[in-house]
Amino acid sequence: MKIPKLNGLIRRRLLLNYRLDPDVATAQLPAPFRPKRIAGFAIAGVCLIRLEEIRPARMPAILGISSENAAFRYAVEWENEVGETCERVFIPRRDTGSRINALSGGRIFPGVHHFSRFRVQDRNGRIAIRIDTKGEDSPIIDVEAVETDSFPRDSAFSSLEAASRFFETGCLGYSARPCGAKLDGLRLEVMNWKVKPVKVIRLTSAYFEELERFPTGSIAFDHALLMRRCEHTWTAEADLEARCPNS
Repeated sequence: MKIPKLNGLIRRRLLLNYRLDPDVATAQLPAPFRPKRIAGFAIAGVCLIRLEEIRPARMPAILGISSENAAFRYAVEWENEVGETCERVFIPRRDTGSRINALSGGRIFPGVHHFSRFRVQDRNGRIAIRIDTKGEDSPIIDVEAVETDSFPRDSAFSSLEAASRFFETGCLGYSARPCGAKLDGLRLEVMNWKVKPVKVIRLTSAYFEELERFPTGSIAFDHALLMRRCEHTWTAEADLEARCPNS
């Protein structure tokens, strides 16, 4: 049985966003999803999020837990049973630095989480995050970024505002289960949505640099966004039947 709703605080949320070939993205997606496109590109990325005061609704914040987490994401679309186009997020992998999250994910609340090692520095406008996980030769993410007021001109998005709207609508995510045909649904509602650009100084990723998944020339880093101190809720949604890629 899953907890239907959790409240908490997003202390820090760093969105690292890539633009990629839609056909390459499609190969990574389960049916019925297809890539949501911007300027002809599919959009993928990773959400690096510091959560605090996470607890069931009506429980005092002082009893909540804190954790560092990561979710690898694709912006997707699909048609529901009445033919309406829905905007969603597909999440093939989640990582956490919390053993509680790793044990509870997919059981007490939606989304299977891999337990990984997070090393984080966040001070004076500089953020550095490295995530290492057992069985990987290189970090699944190693990033250093600084806060800025400038949105990159070469982005697939026309402006910071356009990027903000795009990611704000992607509030319902479906997480993959190992060897399963169902996806866990989880909705994020942010009470005071506001993002600012950050400049990435260094970025490597075992996931996004895997050539079998992303051939040379099929993917490029686009931009990064930052949120701080946002009240929010997580709400469990109905599971979704899916057909895994390449099945």
